[in-house]
This record gives sequence, structure tokens and C-alpha cells, in this order.
Amino acid sequence: MRRAGVLSGVFGLAFSFAGWAAEMPQPDCSFAPGFKQVGEVRHYVPENLFDYMDGNAEGYIIYGFQRLIGVTCESADRRVVVDVFEMENPEMAYGVFCSTRDPRYPTVTLGMSAQITGQRATLVKGQYYVEVSASPGGDHAELLRGILARLVERLPGTTELPAPLGWFPREGLDEGSVRLVPQSVLGLRVLRRGYLARYDYGRAFLVREESAEQAAAVLEALVKRLGEAQRVDVGEEGYTGTDRYLGRMCVARKGTYVFGFAGLSGDRDGVAEARQLASRIP
Repeated sequence: MRRAGVLSGVFGLAFSFAGWAAEMPQPDCSFAPGFKQVGEVRHYVPENLFDYMDGNAEGYIIYGFQRLIGVTCESADRRVVVDVFEMENPEMAYGVFCSTRDPRYPTVTLGMSAQITGQRATLVKGQYYVEVSASPGGDHAELLRGILARLVERLPGTTELPAPLGWFPREGLDEGSVRLVPQSVLGLRVLRRGYLARYDYGRAFLVREESAEQAAAVLEALVKRLGEAQRVDVGEEGYTGTDRYLGRMCVARKGTYVFGFAGLSGDRDGVAEARQLASRIP
């Protein structure tokens, strides 16, 4: 279980982030009358995050977790728990946000993105990912929204979503499915880290390597998995074929990117869709 969270009724929450550019913030609770900080400010790094996350730390560490700072505030029987996670970069911060969001609820435009439910809210901006919870039980969405609004004003960093999110063709796309996979995209070790998107006819993937040579080597490894691979005109080089486990595929490379479609259904070969994706890759 992750640490308990969440509160009911709140009057306001402010944080001071002096010197954030040089170091993590020192959040300090400031509610309307009666709210006070409970316990010490929390500080965690990858080496001891398991002590706090109670077995779930790995889900953050694989997204490049750097450090956490958090605070708990109470007034009478009300409690708010705020944790600010510094990740490796904005892309990884957005990745962990996607991995923890609840698919039953919509996201809202705040920072890069945010999600607010009755007792929990999350936010990503720049390389920072934030979790806020409120208790006891009940609907605290309005309270949580106000806390995130104050937080986003103080968090530094970009509010722009990672560019690859806009590269995937829109037709047939499950918009809420596009996410950053921190390791083994499509379950393949050779696809170390990249984006995955679900369509009504299959799945798309996009992986960036450090060089065009490395991307070519990754593509070569994928082609070896395809039975009777056929060359197609996609990107700088592309192929279609069938993988024993992933079904019919179209895989290709453009510059440092390896991309394509897997698990294609019906009579689709993925070539037209892969060309669309290739045309949007810089």
C-alpha cells in the first residue's frame, strides 16, 4: 500500500519555494486558521524511497526519480498530504503522471496536465510531478483544485506536453492511451524506452535512440523477428512482416527514431499509418 492520503474541507494552502532553481522546495503549510504542519518535512532519494512508498517506489524510480520533498498539514480532523517529486526531465515527469492517473477520470489543463478526483490530485509541470491527497473521506475536488492552482504558480518549468504525443496519427487513436513506457516497449528489451499508443486496429510505438547508427541496429533486431520481412517505403527504411508474439507489424526508422505498428488487425499492413507518423517526426 502507498501512504495514506487525503482530506476534507480546506481553506487554503501556500508553499514557499525560495531558491527552487538551486534546490528542491521547502514546502510549508499555511491554512486558514488552525492548520499546522505535522511532523518534519519529508526528504527522500532513490536509495530510501522504499521506506516511504511501502513497496511502490520502483514505479517512480524507473521514471528517473531524483528526490522527493513533502509535508503534512492538519486542522482538527482534516489532513492534507503534499509530495513533490523531482524527476530526471519533463518527459519522465509526464511519464510518471500518466502511469499514476486514474483512467476513469478526465485530465485538466493545468501545468502540463493534472487530474483531480474526490480525494486525490496529481499535477505535472516541468520536471516536477506532484501528488496531493486529502482526508477524511468525502469529495474534496474543489479543495484539491485550489491547492493545485497555487502550486502550479510556484513550480518552475515548461507547461508544454512532450512533442511526440502530437505525432501519432489521430484516426482510430485512443487518446488516453498515449504514454511513455520507461522500459521494454511492447515487451521487447531491445526497445528500451519510448511511447506507446493504442488504436482500434493495433498499437503504435516510437523509440528514440542516441544516434542514427543505434536506431539502425535496433531496427535490424526487430526485422530479424519478422517472418518473411518485406521492404516498404516508410521513413529512411521500413519493413512489414509477422512477429510470433506481436502479430502483423510495420517497423521503420527515421534518423534516431524507430517506430511502427504492431498487432495489426483486419487487412491492415500499417504502411500508410507508419508513413503518417514518419511525416511528423522532425
